[in-house]
Amino acid sequence: MKACACHILVKQKEQAEKIKAQLEKGGDFHKLAKKHSLCPSGKKGGDLGEFGPGQMVKAFDDVVFKKEVLKVHGPVKTKFGFHLIKTLYRS
Repeated sequence: MKACACHILVKQKEQAEKIKAQLEKGGDFHKLAKKHSLCPSGKKGGDLGEFGPGQMVKAFDDVVFKKEVLKVHGPVKTKFGFHLIKTLYRS
């Protein structure tokens, strides 16, 4: 199985929740990722490309491979910080 996802990584849960609220009001995921994400993928609008199970940390994998596609999930806490994760597709 493969999936393609994008994410926004921030240090504080409160910040992740504020960004998620903006997304729920119709905010552009890619623009918000470019503005806020601490991950190098932020420059690409948070796009992580395609990957398989086990390539990301477990908490991240659990969202990408088990939760609803095209919906923003999170904040999800990992050792890197708090993620808002949007799975674009699974195959």
